[in-house]
Amino acid sequence: MELKGVIRGSTEEYPDELRERAVRVYRESDPKPVIRQLAHQLGMHHEALRNWIRQDEVDRGQRDDRPTSGELEELRRLRRENAELKRANEILKAASAFFASELDPTRRRS
Repeated sequence: MELKGVIRGSTEEYPDELRERAVRVYRESDPKPVIRQLAHQLGMHHEALRNWIRQDEVDRGQRDDRPTSGELEELRRLRRENAELKRANEILKAASAFFASELDPTRRRS
């Protein structure tokens, strides 16, 4: 289950507000702070902050080595839709096999 407004990590969850604040502090700082030190000051894991900064740079068009947040959301939506269609297809296959056996004139009736 995914909570709205919370970033799910491998071991910790951070509210969206904290993520936005941390990225904004990094982006607006001059010179840029050391990510590990900034993360420690803000009480988060440095790799989480590093990933958020990278994603922000992608979303702002400063990097092109990762998908944008919009593309990631679309990918998640398409994967959910694909899984749902696969389940529906399995149900339809089972139903067609059942009805085909019911209509088979060579089938013995007991």
